[in-house]
Amino acid sequence: MPEMETAQFETDLSLFKYDNLEQLPPAYRDLEEAERTERIEAALAELGDDVVILGHNYQRREIVEHADFVGDSYQLSKEAANADADYVIFGGVTFMAESADIITDDSQSVILPSMEASCPMAGMAEALQVDAAWAEITGAAPDEEIIPITYMNSYADLKAFCAEQGGLVCTSSNAHKAFEYAFEKGDKVLFLPDKHLGENTAYRLGMEDEIAEWDPWDPEGKAASEVVANDIVLWDGYCQVHERFSESHIEDLRERRPDANVVVHPECRREVVEAADVVGSTSTICETVENAEPGDTWAIGTEIHLAKHLDRWHPEVEVLPLCGDACMDCNAMRQIDPNYLTWVLEELVEGRERNVIEVAPEEKELAQVALDRMLEI
Repeated sequence: MPEMETAQFETDLSLFKYDNLEQLPPAYRDLEEAERTERIEAALAELGDDVVILGHNYQRREIVEHADFVGDSYQLSKEAANADADYVIFGGVTFMAESADIITDDSQSVILPSMEASCPMAGMAEALQVDAAWAEITGAAPDEEIIPITYMNSYADLKAFCAEQGGLVCTSSNAHKAFEYAFEKGDKVLFLPDKHLGENTAYRLGMEDEIAEWDPWDPEGKAASEVVANDIVLWDGYCQVHERFSESHIEDLRERRPDANVVVHPECRREVVEAADVVGSTSTICETVENAEPGDTWAIGTEIHLAKHLDRWHPEVEVLPLCGDACMDCNAMRQIDPNYLTWVLEELVEGRERNVIEVAPEEKELAQVALDRMLEI
């Protein structure tokens, strides 16, 4: 394994860490929905309480309809930890399954149906990359305490890295509290991997003038010595789904539908957040629609499947995807094909575990420290 420069545990790039996960067998690739649904239900009946299925808000209908719990990534991990099931099947992406493995009992196996479900944003800040950059940035400010904060949407080893360096994890709901914690403990913050959430959090705290965006590998970008002149250093990462939204989408919507309200996720660009009526996590978005008056119209600025779910779940409210027909789904979430779900369930019936996600013990222990610090705030 490659050696870390500043951290005491070993890790590797996710590309190599999860290269042993299995592909869907050919016999499962052309299942029709009716047959697939029947087989999934039969397998679940056979497995009973031994299995729990978690469906992220961004998953397609064919996954969500079989889920025992639907929600945000960390919320789902907590549900898995509270469940008595031997097997946790996570309809999400790799970092979510890792989080579930961190907080569930050692006797529980966490299964990610598809090996391809790897969040691009999490891949923009691999622990090995951050470790090398950390040596550079701390070397540029030797007399100041820099506290790293990683968004929940990151790999377990990055969570572990932040814990070892005195930092913590945050969600989109408590990022501002994580910043406050960090500034109580140190002088500056390195926030990763989502620069938009970091920027929006800085604005929320009135610290927008203290932002410096940093790409350590951009030859034309800012040097470490330059960015540490600011109190908040934002890693140059982003969610490909949320970065697609633009202020023009809101302007066009308001022109076509002046009666419509807009709610967006804080992973969106700053100008989109400023133009929206409500800003918040997927839980906030769900609650906004749930609490809407019958006949209200809400345009949703997040992954399109959540907009579709909310429109289906709340027929009394008109729910629109903010960017209309141009809205796209999350490519990583899309990899959790319902045929994969059929396969891993039928394999469990036969006593075989496929695509088990296991976080290394030392990473798990440190990542739990980062999560515990988050819970303290």
